[in-house]
Amino acid sequence: MSAASAPIAERLAAVRAEIGAAAREAGRDPSAVELVVVTKTRTATEIAAAISAGAHLLGENYVQEARRKIPEVEALLPGHGARWHVIGPLQTNKAKYVPGTFAAVESVDRVELADALAKRAAAAGLVLPVLIQVNVGREPQKAGVLPEGLAALLESLAGMASLAIGGLMAIPPECDDPADARPYFRALAESARRLSGRGLLPPAPVLSMGMSHDFAAAIAEGATRVRVGTAIFGPRPTGAEE
Repeated sequence: MSAASAPIAERLAAVRAEIGAAAREAGRDPSAVELVVVTKTRTATEIAAAISAGAHLLGENYVQEARRKIPEVEALLPGHGARWHVIGPLQTNKAKYVPGTFAAVESVDRVELADALAKRAAAAGLVLPVLIQVNVGREPQKAGVLPEGLAALLESLAGMASLAIGGLMAIPPECDDPADARPYFRALAESARRLSGRGLLPPAPVLSMGMSHDFAAAIAEGATRVRVGTAIFGPRPTGAEE
């Protein structure tokens, strides 16, 4: 049986085992690395299978897609308890859909978005956990604050009491060899340590970095959260947006 044709539960277990092995190889506790199961383009049935197999953090790139699927998954698995994170670029006008639906936003990259999320969270009586997305590769087609603007952005967000800034997130440039992504992961980890020392991030900041093809390299450089979809669900349907 190929990896792609294996049941979702089997592939999820394999990914968890790989995460554990990568953490141990790096001299780290495997329990210190969270797994976000990326559900972009996946059906409610597939997502329910992952939850039934133990997935408890789910990541969606598109708010509108998530708002359609979340009730469908709940209908299949009432009271399942899994939490949803926004992991893709978020338009400011979609901030109104976040509080009460998503447990966290991992892709905050500008003051305007943070302000919109803070106002919506405050109105709902919530404190919303967020990560700051950093464009570590300075790629014009990707979201994220540039590294040199990170400290200033964090300073601007410091007074937003309804946001809990937990750490950083990044998607490095696509590399055929995962080892080539390690300098980007290392740079993000170094930024987190420096900014934590300045009091702009928590003492043990979240580092959300690494996906299906490079999460082991990210863990070696200090990732505390990895975002994996294809390795769990198999290739996306033909024509699905990457």
